[in-house]
Amino acid sequence: MTGANRHYVLAAGGTGGHLLPAFALATELERRGHHVALITDARGAEIPGKPDFLPAHVIPAGRFGRNPLTWFKGLMAVLEGRRMALRLFDSFEPSAVVGFGGYPSLPTILAATSADVPTVVHEQNAVLGRVNRLFAGRVQAIATAYPEVERLDTKHAEKVHLVGNPVRAGVLSLREVPFPAFTEDGLLRVLVTGGSQGARVLSEIVPDGLSMLPPALRQRLQVTQQCRPEDLDAVRERYRNHGIPAELATYFEDMAARLADAHLFIGRAGASTIAELTAVGRPAILIPLPIATDDHQAANTRELTRSGGARMIRQERFSGKELAKQIKALAENPQGLAKAAHAAWNCGRPRAAQDLADLVESFGGADMMDVIRVGGNNARGASQGMAAGQGASREITK
Repeated sequence: MTGANRHYVLAAGGTGGHLLPAFALATELERRGHHVALITDARGAEIPGKPDFLPAHVIPAGRFGRNPLTWFKGLMAVLEGRRMALRLFDSFEPSAVVGFGGYPSLPTILAATSADVPTVVHEQNAVLGRVNRLFAGRVQAIATAYPEVERLDTKHAEKVHLVGNPVRAGVLSLREVPFPAFTEDGLLRVLVTGGSQGARVLSEIVPDGLSMLPPALRQRLQVTQQCRPEDLDAVRERYRNHGIPAELATYFEDMAARLADAHLFIGRAGASTIAELTAVGRPAILIPLPIATDDHQAANTRELTRSGGARMIRQERFSGKELAKQIKALAENPQGLAKAAHAAWNCGRPRAAQDLADLVESFGGADMMDVIRVGGNNARGASQGMAAGQGASREITK
């Protein structure tokens, strides 16, 4: 804990990928005795998991789509959001602002840079996001989750710090729990998710792919799958026809515990998913979302697949036959899954929240933490590298 209590403002878009690491950082900063406020949009204020101590200030977040006719409205929203953020700064007096990407980060960081408030941006993906890219030259530090980040210009290398992607405490607490024993005649527990509401392509392909496994594997399957509400009945019927026991739901309250029990994960490659898989050490078959901006989900798989901790299948090649082939390669040898789990575990950065908090604390009192700079001796000993050329919710008073 530091000797002085300070104030920090976190800004994050209204998705779990942006907000979950913000919640983890807020929890760590609050534990150290600091005061933290969150700026987000209306959707973000409703995301589950927000710490009770963390007030959420809702500001307008202008969106700039492909239609130029909407740009003026978006610009007006950004300027209004900037004014509201400055008003919060006047009363809250933050030592630093931390942006986690997403539209609400834009007016907040714009306000911070105009008010000379030190600013850090955190990039959860392996491709620098649009808002973080826009401000990369104006912020004091860029925290990354991966040793290689595309769209991050080498001229910013001196301000880049590899910290990892903070995960929920409930997931991080499972890091020292051993990988569940997988024997030649034991159950093969498979966890399938596709995001907050499941993914239809997984509902359509995974049951058939599992049915194509050799009988010795298929008869040992125990599946837990998250589905879209409208897909539940059809997926249940598929598993019933294949004779595969499966528990299906649109949402699982105890997802961390289910991840701990799983021998294999099948799903998308969002930043939070990758962070949790590597925190716990679970092998995976990943199907990146093909419409993800800048194809960032495919980039997110790079470190994990290189290590042997995961297999990646592009959605255009994702078929029952290909899925069965990849599962068979991992699971036919009882040691295959355990080795992949260990490789995934080695990619984890369990000190991400602490290292990011150390970096943020370096503004307003402490010295800069060179130990977590890319190429330094961080907690995981990550290799040096950066892709070259690349509380209650309330609205701020207007």
